Amino acid sequence: MIINQEMKNHIIKALKKDLRFDGRKKEEFRDIKVEYDVAGSAEGSAKVTIGDTIVMAGIKLGMEKPYPDTPNEGMLMVNAEFMPMASPDFESGPPSIASIELARVVDRGIRESKSIDVKDLCIEPKEKAWSVGIDIITINDGGNLMDAAGLAALAALKSATFPKLNKDGSVDYKEKTDKKLPLVKEPIMVTVHMIGEELIVDPISREEKCSDARLSVSAIDDKTMCAMQKSGEKALTTEQVDKMVKLAFEKSKELRKRL
Repeated sequence: MIINQEMKNHIIKALKKDLRFDGRKKEEFRDIKVEYDVAGSAEGSAKVTIGDTIVMAGIKLGMEKPYPDTPNEGMLMVNAEFMPMASPDFESGPPSIASIELARVVDRGIRESKSIDVKDLCIEPKEKAWSVGIDIITINDGGNLMDAAGLAALAALKSATFPKLNKDGSVDYKEKTDKKLPLVKEPIMVTVHMIGEELIVDPISREEKCSDARLSVSAIDDKTMCAMQKSGEKALTTEQVDKMVKLAFEKSKELRKRL
């Protein structure tokens, strides 16, 4: 969907009055719903709905050989797939730049916060360790896939349990245990967009198309920032970044309650 300058000017004019197309204020999220264990074949799963945006995340645990530079640690990998049914802008084929960016931003928030005790994933140093795979799938893109994906990934990690490990070292995926993943911190991501000089959260698709810059901030519950990603053509001043980070911290409290 292409937004012309006239439409963008109309959006900015409304934002100056703290008004948006769907009746919300600039700093207001749409309704948020988190559902756990939505995929029986995954070790953990969750579906997050933010307004019209729907994202699913699933956890797959596997037994692999640790990386040589981290012989006593488990592994983490995040993959995101933008399904064509979710938006007319998504196409079948290799991962798009947008889906790769989303996966990397979600991965960075989880990895840099050290939310998972990766040493606790190690079974035998240099030989065996659990790998944690997070698959993110878009069901419907109504805007703000980034925050929905981050919340879905965290919710799926919270619900995940280990499958049975047989005496010979093989994994029995048909039998789950009650042992949870060693999740020690919970990073929440909030993306703040700038349209003109106005700051908003949780944009709908039309607003996203008008965004001049966005800042995705991942933080743990003690207000410690663990990751940040800036996108968009517009350069941001130190003061603008500070305002966006503060807003992200404030809104992260609301998202955390949904878990």
